[in-house]
Amino acid sequence: MLPPDFLRQIAEGRDKIPGLTPEAYHLPGTERLNEAASRSWNRLLGAWGAFQTASQSLAETDPGTGITREKWLLPLFQELGYGRLLMAKTFEIEGKPYPISHAWQHTPIHLVGRNVDLDRRSPGVAGAAKASPHGLVQEFLNRSPDHLWGLLSNGIKLRIMRESKSLTRQAYIEFDLAGMMEGQVYADFAVLWLLCHQSRVEAERPIECWLEKWAEEARKEGTRALDTLRDGVEKAIEVLGRGFLGHPANGALIEKLRSGSLSTQDYQA
Repeated sequence: MLPPDFLRQIAEGRDKIPGLTPEAYHLPGTERLNEAASRSWNRLLGAWGAFQTASQSLAETDPGTGITREKWLLPLFQELGYGRLLMAKTFEIEGKPYPISHAWQHTPIHLVGRNVDLDRRSPGVAGAAKASPHGLVQEFLNRSPDHLWGLLSNGIKLRIMRESKSLTRQAYIEFDLAGMMEGQVYADFAVLWLLCHQSRVEAERPIECWLEKWAEEARKEGTRALDTLRDGVEKAIEVLGRGFLGHPANGALIEKLRSGSLSTQDYQA
C-alpha cells in the first residue's frame, strides 16, 4: 500500500510528494500542516483522558461501543476534518448486508468498541457478530465497485485499508492509538493526521483520491528502485567477471572458457 520509506517522506514533508500543501488539506495557504496537526493533537489529549476515565467502569464483556465512539473516535474524526460522522445505513451487495457503522462519501468508516477485537468475530456485537470487523470491511471493499479505501478502529488501534484481492495476507496501515496517546508520541499522530485527514479520501471517484495517488506514486518509486538495483547488480557482475579473468591465479578458469568446457552463460551464472 504505502511502504515505510514513502511514509517517512510524507512525515518529513518532502516536496516531491504531491498533495502535501495546506491548500490540499483545505487550510489557508499561510497555515502550515504541522501547526494544524499540533492543534488537533492538543485537543485530543483531553479527549483521550476523558475516554480513559469513562472506560474504567466498563466490564470486560462490555464492548464499550458507545463510550468509544462518543468520547474518543467521533472527536478524533472531527479533528481529521470529517465533521460529526453520522451513522451509515447498512450497505448491501447482492443481498448480503455489511453493517459498517459510518461512512464519508466513498469511504466506509467502521467504528467499534474498545473491547472488540478487530481480527476476531464477536457474537452478539453489532458490526462484529458474523465476521471480524477487519474481515467485514475488507470483504466489502473487495466486492463493492464504488469503494476503494476504508478506515477501521476500536479506539485502541486504527487501520487504513484498501481493496485487496490477496488471499495470503492482510494489507493495511495500522496506528497504535493507545501507545501513541499514552506515550504522547506526537510524531506518530502527525503521520496519522496526514494520512487519515478527510482530504485524503475526498474525490469524485475513489481512484482519484490522494491515498490512491500516493499508492500509485509509491508503486512507481518501487519500480524505479528495482530498475536501479538491477542496473547496479549487472554492473557488479561485469566487474567481478572481468576481475576473475584478469587475476593471474585463474589460469584454469580461463583455459576452460577457451576450450568451451565452461560456457560463458554458465560462467555468468
